[in-house]
Amino acid sequence: MDEPGDPGALEPLEMRAWVAFLEASHLVEHEIQRQLKRDGGLSHADFDVLINLRVADAGRMRMSDLARKVMISKSRLTYQITQLERAGLVRRTACATDRRAVWAELTEAGAETLARVRPGHRRVVRENLIDVLTPGELRTLGETLGRVADRLRGR
Repeated sequence: MDEPGDPGALEPLEMRAWVAFLEASHLVEHEIQRQLKRDGGLSHADFDVLINLRVADAGRMRMSDLARKVMISKSRLTYQITQLERAGLVRRTACATDRRAVWAELTEAGAETLARVRPGHRRVVRENLIDVLTPGELRTLGETLGRVADRLRGR
């Protein structure tokens, strides 16, 4: 916690917002992790990879594009894809037009796993975030956190 008078110390209003953001994000993340593990044996990071592949053209993305999309390093994504590949949820294929590129592709088993976990995921998000807020609060939350994300992406 900041000491009063420290340069750059957060004011009480700022500290309350910061602590509430941290607590809420950690608690929601914990609930999501529990649900995904219980319903599909997935981590939230696994779910992010699978859902991004699910919505991509032909259910596949170049590994480098996928790493940017899920905001992890290429080496971390390589490890994660290896784990998902071992589980039969993803496969890697060579890119016909660029021999340096590799595709990550959602398998049928990956799509089935997503279909199994998505209803619970939606329920957890709705119960623990969406249903707690008014439409106006949701609009404000989306706008303000979107602005924070845009600023961080711009670095």
